[in-house]
Amino acid sequence: MKFISLFLLTLFPLMGQITYEGGEGPGKGKHIVFVASDHEYRTEETCPALARILSRHHGFKTTVLFGVDGKGHIKAGASDIKGLEALKKADLMVIFARFLDLPDDQMKHIADYVDRGGPVVGLRTSSHAFKIPKGKTYSRFDFKFSGDDYKNGFGHQVLGNTWVGHYGRNHRQATRIQLISSQKENPILKGVGNNALCAAGAYVGIPDDTFTVLTESQPLNGMTKDSPADPKKKPSPSTWTRHYTGKDGTKARVFHSTQGASQDLLDANYRRLLINGIFWAAGLEKEIKADAKIDFVGAYNPTPFGFGGEVKGVKPTDLADINSPIMPKK
Repeated sequence: MKFISLFLLTLFPLMGQITYEGGEGPGKGKHIVFVASDHEYRTEETCPALARILSRHHGFKTTVLFGVDGKGHIKAGASDIKGLEALKKADLMVIFARFLDLPDDQMKHIADYVDRGGPVVGLRTSSHAFKIPKGKTYSRFDFKFSGDDYKNGFGHQVLGNTWVGHYGRNHRQATRIQLISSQKENPILKGVGNNALCAAGAYVGIPDDTFTVLTESQPLNGMTKDSPADPKKKPSPSTWTRHYTGKDGTKARVFHSTQGASQDLLDANYRRLLINGIFWAAGLEKEIKADAKIDFVGAYNPTPFGFGGEVKGVKPTDLADINSPIMPKK
């Protein structure tokens, strides 16, 4: 009986995660952990798609941790993410989350990772990844935290911006991602063409002197590549790098994109921008190649983003085969 109990305890944390072991490539020997749980933008599709590209084509070991319900099904925005202890030895955390209020025993692993100054890649809603009531152990991570010791929480302190607001009408105004000409020699922009189309609307980006802004989002009057620019909206900063400081003074790399919805990955230039940014955050900027392979692994037919409408009844194990479709239709 004791053996069975230990077996179940060992197995249970694995219910919310998948790992692709990687192989040969510049990322060999490095482990990237994705934290994936948001309510709207289909992070449960974006994150495994990126994880597979990085594993199959570039050699990284990648682990995706999903928010799950009580039956172990992936649940959009769930504040139950098992397996976060993987961050203890992770070389990079990629987070795409929204309004999480995780149990203390889970949140501790994210706090410890930040305290040790681990590099971070944040996508879209990670500016407001946490919504944690006052008086809780990790309230300082809340996107509106008012204390001077961690003003505006994780989004501001790590990524550089907490949630500020939409810039234009989301779901009605797509964005054109425009490269900053002064950054044309930045390795993250290597091989990235101008004017990528992202279905996700623009966010307000407010840079400061800690930012290196790489791209801006131009809101469009429509949702297609040929939609005209909104003449009332100037471009807003949408991709940047910066550093934050860990508890012991370690300076850690940060790459942040205000886009990242499941449908955004369909644009090859935007997809390459994210892959390059992940390489940079992992300290591998010298390995960034303009023609590096960024093809999807397995069928990728993203679900349109929005509140509700996510594919239900899927368990992480349904995505464990690196060639399985994202998402399997239930």
